[in-house]
Amino acid sequence: MAVGGRPPRPRCPRVLDGAAARVVALDLLSRRAWTRRDLAARLRRRGAPADVARAVVLDLEQRGYVDDRAFAQGWVESRASGRGLGSRRLRAELRARGVARPLIEAALGAVEPADELARARDLAARRLARLGRADPTRAARRLGDYLLRRGFPAGVVRRVVRETSGMPIADG
Repeated sequence: MAVGGRPPRPRCPRVLDGAAARVVALDLLSRRAWTRRDLAARLRRRGAPADVARAVVLDLEQRGYVDDRAFAQGWVESRASGRGLGSRRLRAELRARGVARPLIEAALGAVEPADELARARDLAARRLARLGRADPTRAARRLGDYLLRRGFPAGVVRRVVRETSGMPIADG
């Protein structure tokens, strides 16, 4: 029951026309950046037909409000430094958001390999402190698994585990 003892009103699906879809899209963009694909999908969920959603997104892209290149660059900067994610995970996240491969590679190209190694070392030092007095072999394996889940390349993971724990980890 809703407030006042009345049953809630059933929601009728609303079909958005071009103008209404544009208002919805601008409202969404005022809060954060979106990829073309994500914005079109959100408009479709809000009731815009697929052709209307595509047209609105294309118009907003031409006007500079939607930019997958800028989105990818911002995503990489934010998630790499703020969340400590590696290039493999960032690549997968951007692919899942519909960013084109060349744009992903360009955004990841701005990340220096030395920066990725430094991030992995920092995360490893913090993680080893949490692992405490665990068996060194087990701690090295868990640390390696953790860094792989964070998206760091296997070569970086092996190097960092060897440096921080003194234990090599097995491939595979």
